[in-house]
Amino acid sequence: MKRIHVGLKVEDIDTAMGFYSRLFGTEPSLVRADYAKWMLDDPLMNFSIDIHGEGKAGEAHFGIQVTSPEELEQMRTHFDNSGLERTDQNDLICGYQLQHKSWVVGPNGEMWETFFTEGVVDGAGYGNEDTPQVLPAGAVDTSGYCYG
Repeated sequence: MKRIHVGLKVEDIDTAMGFYSRLFGTEPSLVRADYAKWMLDDPLMNFSIDIHGEGKAGEAHFGIQVTSPEELEQMRTHFDNSGLERTDQNDLICGYQLQHKSWVVGPNGEMWETFFTEGVVDGAGYGNEDTPQVLPAGAVDTSGYCYG
C-alpha cells in the first residue's frame, strides 16, 4: 500500500500542531520538539511538519511512502524505466526514523521522495549529516531534504 506524503516547513511547531490537529481531527502520531507527524487513514497520507533545515516556512516537499524494501525497489525500477533521474539515500536517520529513500525532481524543481521507514529511533532526529553523499552526474543535491 502506498501513502502520499507532504512535508511542510513551519515557523512555530506548537501553533502548527494545533492547527493541523484541528484540521485533521486527530493528534499527531509522533511528536518531538521540532517535528510532528500524522499517519492519516482518511485521506491516506503521511503529513509532517518541522522546523529543521534550510528554507522558509510554507515550503513543502512531496512523496510516496511504501511499506516494504521490495516496494521501494519496484519504485526505483519504475523511475529508471521511466527515464527519471533519481538520487538514493539509504540507512538515513530522518524525521526521527530510519529510512531508505529515492528522490526525483519535477519539471518545476519540486522535490519528490519515495521512501520506506524501518521504525522510530531514539536520539537525534536528523543524523548522518556528516556522511558524504556521492551523487551521480546531474543529480540533485538532497542534503537539505531529509524530511519524512
